Amino acid sequence: MQSELEKEIKTQVNKFLEYINHDLPEGMELEYEGFYRRGFFVSKKRYALIEDDKIVAKGLELVRRDWAPIAKETQQNILMAILKDGSPEKAKEIIEHVLKSIKSGKIKMDDLVIHTQITKKLSDYKQIGPHVIAAQRSIEKGRKIERGSIIRYVIVKGKDPISKRAVPIEDTENRKYDPDYYINNQVLPAVSRIMSSLGYSFEELSELAQKEKQSSLDAFF
Repeated sequence: MQSELEKEIKTQVNKFLEYINHDLPEGMELEYEGFYRRGFFVSKKRYALIEDDKIVAKGLELVRRDWAPIAKETQQNILMAILKDGSPEKAKEIIEHVLKSIKSGKIKMDDLVIHTQITKKLSDYKQIGPHVIAAQRSIEKGRKIERGSIIRYVIVKGKDPISKRAVPIEDTENRKYDPDYYINNQVLPAVSRIMSSLGYSFEELSELAQKEKQSSLDAFF
């Protein structure tokens, strides 16, 4: 339900639009997009707004397919804490909780899946990234992979380079995900993009992960 303030703002906006559109060339028109109580701008093309308790975002990881759900959901949750609750401290607590869950191995594989599209023949790839390795492994399992196919994979534990540890989600049974990869290459990059504007550096957020690691070691001894 709209407040009196929102109704008044919309009325004034409509008057403004009518005034501007009257003098615009034919085919051009300004439109009213929405009323947002709070917004967060990383840059001109990367921002998040809140409308009716829903996040409207552009250019951020939470609207991109090639980031794991755990990274996108964490980014959305900290944006909700900031835009709805106005609480950077709550956002920090969310991050700490997620890092602890990743370190303890409690995250479901489905929340760690990275989606990447195959845009050309595998033989045409000069740089062999994780999605190419995962695609090759799918083919070895008899699955049909061609240009346009979406590869769904998880980075698992191991000593090989990251790209060689990309395993199709269908083949991850009895495999363990690499917590350090998902912390350092997924969650922290996604949240630091937001938190850095609030005074939290990437290094400080990284220390939260180290804190969780040390807590686990202390519990072991």
